[in-house]
Amino acid sequence: MALDHIRYDILAQAAPRDVVRTVLADVAKRGLPGEHHFKITFNTGAAGVRLSERMRAQYPQEMTIVLQHQFWDLAVSEEAFEVGLSFGGVPERVAVPFDAVTAFYDPAVQFGFQFETIETAMAEGAKAPEHAAPAKSRAPAAPSKTEALPSPAASAQPAPTASGADAGSGGSGEVVRLDRFRKK
Repeated sequence: MALDHIRYDILAQAAPRDVVRTVLADVAKRGLPGEHHFKITFNTGAAGVRLSERMRAQYPQEMTIVLQHQFWDLAVSEEAFEVGLSFGGVPERVAVPFDAVTAFYDPAVQFGFQFETIETAMAEGAKAPEHAAPAKSRAPAAPSKTEALPSPAASAQPAPTASGADAGSGGSGEVVRLDRFRKK
């Protein structure tokens, strides 16, 4: 197989992250529409993640936050988002670069993305294209201690909601790993 100098795998990961960025920016301006809410899983050890030491100790590798009823001051930039949340009754501010996000899921419409880390994509090919975002150094994420989203091996399964049951009736959403479509 020919060497992919364009690095479609990295570009394909960037496009859904842009969707997440756009959705969060819209929510920051207008609030959550209808029944929409988000479960966002991220690598707590990734560069640029700001999290209290208490939360980092509790979730040393990966954490899932829910943006639904109790969040405030959502701010979205080109590279990251910040939000106020309450953990065990203690208010905290969390900052997450979009490159640290490993999964995004909207249970209201059963729609989501499962992201592979940039390092995984880089290991499968040569180097990133000059126009692609630089890879951030981080270890592959371990299973979440909060709400488990599908692992890459089970990425064709619908992602569970907080209770483990479907979040509505009708339609079965899938979280699909983009790597599934790449020739190996």
